[in-house]
Parts: sequence; C-alpha cells; structure tokens
Amino acid sequence: MDEREMTHLPLTLAVCFSAGLLLGFAYFAALRMTADLIVGQGRPLLALGLTLGRLGAMVAALYLAVLFGGLALLAALGGVLSAKAVLVGKARRAGS
Repeated sequence: MDEREMTHLPLTLAVCFSAGLLLGFAYFAALRMTADLIVGQGRPLLALGLTLGRLGAMVAALYLAVLFGGLALLAALGGVLSAKAVLVGKARRAGS
C-alpha cells in the first residue's frame, strides 16, 4: 500500500462497515420474512424471490467490498455479523 491508499483506509473501512451493517439488517429482515412465509404456508414465489434477492444482494455487496481490498471485506463482514448479533439479541429478549 502506498501513502495515498493509507490515508483513505480509515474512511474506506468505516464506509464498508456501515454498508455491511445496513446490508445485514436488510438481509436478516428478509430472512425473517422468508421464514414466516414458509412456516405460515404463505406465497412460495415471494419466499423464493426474497431468498434470491437477499443472496444476490449479499454476493454483490461483498464483491464490491473485495474490490477495495481484504480489510474492506473484513469490515463489511464485521458489519453484517454485528447486525446479526443485534437482531439475535433482540429476538432472544422478545422470546423471554
């Protein structure tokens, strides 16, 4: 890495983490909707569309992060996992 890339690294990592966080919330919301559709005998085409949409969005977003380098990919993944932790904790508190 040269000096110019190093000066933009903190901003790149913050943007990738934030994008990963937003992507994670959207991904797991779509996953919850898909699970509700499957369990509730809902519309199977909507469940299939949600599945393909969330997987496609995840692949596209992580591919974009890879273009900025390995650290950016890790930051985006950290955002996704942080969103998962928040939503799992929220679901556990609601279930207790």
